Amino acid sequence: MSDAPRPAAAGSGGQYVRRPGRPRGVGGPVGSGRPTTSTSSDEMLAATGVRWDPEMVALDRIGRSTVTRARQRFEASLPDLVWNAAALEGNTFTLPEVRTLLDGVTVGGRPIEDERQVLALVGGYSQLDELVGEGRFLLDKEVSDDLHGRVAVHEAIESGAFRGEGSVGGGGTVQLASGGFVTGVPQDELPARFSNSVEYLASLEDPRERALAYFASATRAQYYFDGNKRTARLMMTGLLMSEAYDAVSIPFARAFEFNQALDTLFADDDATPIMAFIADCAVR
Repeated sequence: MSDAPRPAAAGSGGQYVRRPGRPRGVGGPVGSGRPTTSTSSDEMLAATGVRWDPEMVALDRIGRSTVTRARQRFEASLPDLVWNAAALEGNTFTLPEVRTLLDGVTVGGRPIEDERQVLALVGGYSQLDELVGEGRFLLDKEVSDDLHGRVAVHEAIESGAFRGEGSVGGGGTVQLASGGFVTGVPQDELPARFSNSVEYLASLEDPRERALAYFASATRAQYYFDGNKRTARLMMTGLLMSEAYDAVSIPFARAFEFNQALDTLFADDDATPIMAFIADCAVR
């Protein structure tokens, strides 16, 4: 299944190391009381391939408790997380059918490709939960490749490796929901883009901003032949949970808004709408 945004039908090896934060500015989302990172749009774009306005992203909607509690909520909502992720890719499984499959019971009458995709997502989410629980989650290429190799194993060419790292080259072109095509980062530039992005994001003080910005940057770069949004979402979730923030599920019911924000991301390198959208999806 294509990783490109679907038509709106109704609906290398950088590694994260905590660094001193950049100077903080004043202001934030209305009513948030949250200071924002003072940085230039050009600096963001040069390092990550996208730019965003932190003042327009209501990060305070993403709640914090403890890593243990965040994992408990994650595990309890696993069927919903998997179903929403699959449905956004056009998967035909219903939420009750995903729950049935998670219970180890085969569901009849569905394409085998859809079943494999759901099970692959379960494998990826379960691996992520284990990494966070054991304190082994890192924002690095090894973790990203491992998760991608799980969630896109049945779909992506040479899953678990960046475009161009294997015997196949090319890829990275995305079809917008509104029509037209946008190219991703050239494959020979992907390792440097990843390293630069990770280094820049490590300088952001708020883990929530880091997580959402990573999703936007990785999705825009198109590191892999397919499964980019799914992998970036898992990495975003790992960043959030490892810092004791709750995972954010992107509901299939809001697919139209999601695709609109993705179009802006790809067409304009503007990550503000997609980051604001994800923050708004957080359950308070």
